[in-house]
Amino acid sequence: MDSSGHEHRLANGELHAAIAQGGEEQQQQQQQQQQQQHHVNSADAVPSDVAELLVVRHGETTWNAAARLQGHAESDLNDVGKQQAVAVADRLASSGMNFAAVYSSDLRRAAETAQAIADRCQCSKVVVKEALRERNLGCLQGLTRAEARMQEPKAYKAFVSSDETRDIPGGGESLEQLYIRAQSAMEEIAEKHHGQRVVVVSHGGILRSLHIIATGLPSRGKVLNASINTFRISDTKDWTMCSFGDVQHLQDVGYLSSAFGGDQESG
Repeated sequence: MDSSGHEHRLANGELHAAIAQGGEEQQQQQQQQQQQQHHVNSADAVPSDVAELLVVRHGETTWNAAARLQGHAESDLNDVGKQQAVAVADRLASSGMNFAAVYSSDLRRAAETAQAIADRCQCSKVVVKEALRERNLGCLQGLTRAEARMQEPKAYKAFVSSDETRDIPGGGESLEQLYIRAQSAMEEIAEKHHGQRVVVVSHGGILRSLHIIATGLPSRGKVLNASINTFRISDTKDWTMCSFGDVQHLQDVGYLSSAFGGDQESG
């Protein structure tokens, strides 16, 4: 699952070209193998030339449950989401791993999840980065998908388009802009933490982007709330995905089966 030449991966639409190549069956087998790995319980030392990032999707929100597109708009954790934040915090705190820092998107749903983790893992503070935000969905933010199709058909078509250069009307981002922002933010964090582990709390769109950056393939299934997804980034900016979609800690709490906000047609 190692990948290199990070700048090349984002150039001239090659991400989508890579996705299109190969048989669908082979891709699904690769994704299944990746998602069956559970790296979170491994407290082995991180090599000195690598940073390990445990990227967590925020807990469930009121808009996730109501199937409303979030993007950069604020939506608070609901009761289940608060329980999920505690559950993922407990999982990480009991993993035997030490975390050099906890980073978070500046949106409340991520910051609240990150604070629960920082408190349980005895990290002094949460480092907030705007670059870790969800994809900007422009004029679609706050709408359900049905409302978006009816009220903003042009923007909705742009949102679900496979053309990564097509941005969303109303100030929204293209997929390419999201990929570049996500990659830059993670590599900036990694540069500060070679030989260390950090937790990064972000969003479904960011995590789907990281999967493509690390593997050249889209994630199989949906990115669940409060899931743990582990990546390593070397000092030469080579990416390895160690695990994806780990929700063992949510067995007692539960999670939104639709994973709204965790697939390509929500946010």
